[in-house]
Amino acid sequence: MDATEAPAPQVWPSLRATDARALIRFLVEAFGFQEVVTYGEGDVVAHAELAWPEGGGVMLGSERGTPEGAEPWPGRPGGFTAYVVTADPDAVHARAVAAGARITTGLYETDYGSRDFAAADPEGNRWYFGTYPGAPRPPAGRTTGV
Repeated sequence: MDATEAPAPQVWPSLRATDARALIRFLVEAFGFQEVVTYGEGDVVAHAELAWPEGGGVMLGSERGTPEGAEPWPGRPGGFTAYVVTADPDAVHARAVAAGARITTGLYETDYGSRDFAAADPEGNRWYFGTYPGAPRPPAGRTTGV
């Protein structure tokens, strides 16, 4: 990788859902995530991994109690946001509309050269899709100021 390339995504955001199985179906149908694994029984999803075809993905599970001695999960169902990089936001937008997703911001061009839109899932989470892959990274060992 040189200084003009953004690295492959390696951060996997995690969220909890009131109805995790329904959320998984929605994210697959409306946005095009790929269900990789889902562990759990009945209505409870202990862990699911959804891959984004262009790299990275999200992990999710059902809202549930806090194990004894552990800190409570910091997020609440419906309080999650993510920016998902895609080379074709128009196609993702069309897919989302066809699946009945609530579009919260229509397709638009940003002042930094990205084409974006935003949608909400049935739990109320906000998903932002666009072409902006992040700024080029400086060579290893060197930082830049903003």
